[in-house]
Amino acid sequence: MPEPVARHVHRLGPEAARDLSREVLLPDGLGGFALSSPAGVPTRCYSGLCAAHRPPGDRRVMFVTALEQLRVGEQRCDLHAFEVAPGTLEGQGLSVLSGVTLRDLLPEREQLALGLQVRRRSFMPQQSGALVLLYEIEAPFLSAAEPASFTLGALMVDRDMHHVHTETPDLNFECLGREVRVHGAAHRTRLRLHTDLGVTPLAARPWPQRLHYRLDTARGAPDTDRVQRADFWEVQLRPGLNRLALVVEGLDVPVDDPWAAHDEEAQRRADLVDQAWAASGVRDEVVATLSVAADAFLVHRESTGSLSVIAGYPWFADWGRDSMIALPGLTLSTGRTAQAQAILETFIQSLRGGLTPNNFHDDGQGAGYNTVDGSLWLAAALEQVVQRTEHAGLARRALTTIRGILTDYTRGTAHGIGMDNADGLLLAGQSGVQLTWMDVKIHDWVVTPRHGKPVEIQALWIAALSAEARLSDALGEPAEFGGVLRAARQAFAAFWNPETNYFNDYLAGSGVNAQIRPNALLALSLPDTPVRTPHLEAALKVAARDLLTPLGLRTLSPRDPQYLDNYGGDRLVRDAAYHQGTVWPWLIGPYTGVLLRLGRLGEAQAALDGLRGHLWEAGVGSVSEVVSAGTLTPGGCPFQAWSVAEVLRAHIALSLAEGERPADQGAAVRPSGQPAAPAARASVAAPEPERPATTRRRRSGSLPESGPGSAPGATTFGDTGLSVGGGLLGLSTLPGPLPDVRLASIPEPLPGPLKESRKKAAEPPASPAPEPASLSEVLDLTLPELTWFQPPPENTPGKPLEPDPPLSVEDPDVIEPLT
Repeated sequence: MPEPVARHVHRLGPEAARDLSREVLLPDGLGGFALSSPAGVPTRCYSGLCAAHRPPGDRRVMFVTALEQLRVGEQRCDLHAFEVAPGTLEGQGLSVLSGVTLRDLLPEREQLALGLQVRRRSFMPQQSGALVLLYEIEAPFLSAAEPASFTLGALMVDRDMHHVHTETPDLNFECLGREVRVHGAAHRTRLRLHTDLGVTPLAARPWPQRLHYRLDTARGAPDTDRVQRADFWEVQLRPGLNRLALVVEGLDVPVDDPWAAHDEEAQRRADLVDQAWAASGVRDEVVATLSVAADAFLVHRESTGSLSVIAGYPWFADWGRDSMIALPGLTLSTGRTAQAQAILETFIQSLRGGLTPNNFHDDGQGAGYNTVDGSLWLAAALEQVVQRTEHAGLARRALTTIRGILTDYTRGTAHGIGMDNADGLLLAGQSGVQLTWMDVKIHDWVVTPRHGKPVEIQALWIAALSAEARLSDALGEPAEFGGVLRAARQAFAAFWNPETNYFNDYLAGSGVNAQIRPNALLALSLPDTPVRTPHLEAALKVAARDLLTPLGLRTLSPRDPQYLDNYGGDRLVRDAAYHQGTVWPWLIGPYTGVLLRLGRLGEAQAALDGLRGHLWEAGVGSVSEVVSAGTLTPGGCPFQAWSVAEVLRAHIALSLAEGERPADQGAAVRPSGQPAAPAARASVAAPEPERPATTRRRRSGSLPESGPGSAPGATTFGDTGLSVGGGLLGLSTLPGPLPDVRLASIPEPLPGPLKESRKKAAEPPASPAPEPASLSEVLDLTLPELTWFQPPPENTPGKPLEPDPPLSVEDPDVIEPLT
């Protein structure tokens, strides 16, 4: 059977393929992954095969990289390469590298050594925890009498993926012919060789090996690892084509036919591209690349039996805010509405006091709830999915959920989150707790606390209130929070600052914080935000001048005394700069969204061009978490969910807008001579006819096979209401009662008013007419006095932020995990 045809092919030449600052990611849908440079060089402690033993958490590394040696006669050549000290590599793998070809982001390493052509294809079968390396060794000049062989071994460890070994690990090697089992303290990894060639099993004689991880050096993290190395097999080569496969199984999921498994994964990726092309209406290499990249973040969560979103690879797990912001781009833009519904269910079922989890714990024993905006982003995502599906059962589910969130927020919930009775806006703040997306905490120092009324939180609050009104109208019910909505819309005018021609970042009891940050753009990108057009245009001008860069938006104006332009060095330095000037690519989505609402296609095009070129610079085929403002050097996670989602969403919106632009205006879209696509040496293939899928065994207790249109743990909404799939209510370890959701029998299809809301949402919001707002207009809602919140003093610009007391970067317990 012919191999599947890749929809997009991108080739890295020898120089680019040798670049050790680039990384290739292979995910397995469980949170596990394989990571290396394009040529296969391990460059950080997360490199190798990370298997998720409690998906998507408890990820451990046992296999770092393969040891590969060619021998022809008396000549030998090591095809692997790894650093043993800064700038010192063992192996000749980089010097014999012809290039790396990525077919729908599946890498093929090509080498030429000793007259032999060697191609290595790498992939992870879905739901497997296994890494497969397929080798094709072409020996056109080899004679039958000439001895030639290929020796395979591995560098092995036994550790949590976040740490390195300071001493050589204690491993037990069990050699069983073409199978080797490596036993660690708590887990084992099985390596299996598949080939019809002659094989001589080798007695494992492991010895210690030191490794250096250059990308950990750049992060100020421990960069020296201790591993064990051993050779396992010598494979006899013959003239012509030689095929063999190394399967590294991190979980108890056998991959018995690695070549069939490769074709299955290649076809799955091609199907994802076809689906995204069809759903988006944009058929180009950017959509092809990012639709496959988006798939990496959709993972099975074992503790809930449902679907979740990894915030970023390699070190983040699944986070609520990130999931909700990324959901439209990852799923709706790619035609995966079933997965969108399954992700929403994961977080709906986890609501506590109106709050959605900020993050699930890796051990599966609960979640953290320190987020004011996670539930509000959930409300926005719910309405978008309802608009996309036009499904009455989901509309009822969304309305019930949103009303529950709004009720808890108006009455007051944890962390000082609650409605201000005076103006209908939302207060949030608790000493020592970070609640918005600018959430770094270093020991007891919350770097950007933003306690009070942050601007984007008010816009999200208004959006949630507006969604409740629209859904109520669509289902023939009166809105329950109309008075709050009117009051909040009227009160939002207080954020405009005529002195800066921008919106204040937050309001506090002692005044306002007028720092120029991108949070105002988040607010302006939401269609329900009440803003006058002159204010909108003035704010855009300030943002373009102070915040816009070729790779995203700065988190603080360079004119601010607290601005830091270097995101680099040790963790203390990096975290201090995280939201004090560091560039975030995901913010390009809100920024270009505002531009497109005003019809400024040329400016949106210019803003996106750098990020489309960035796809091949750090995480290959993906978008980085952050970028250092001073040098535009990518940093943080090289594969970030909301960065991929927002670049994809913005690219599709801009492409569709350009398609609708009159022909006589087309010249203004892009400067003359500027290329339309960033990918050099790239091609987009036509889809081939459908082919039957192969099947194989899966991890016990894992999800059944699913195509691009279905979702593990997906929810099924019937004609008369909502039916929740089994396993979604599995958060028994989370404290507090589950929300009481009562399902109603309502007709299909969705009534007309909600269909019209999509058109309304696309229009710039008009300024609200002055009207008296009384919170007593809220139907049957008793509003308590929120006497428990005391806003902190205003965080006025001054000298650069410093921790108090001073922190020691030598103490690993000083800096808490990033949120």
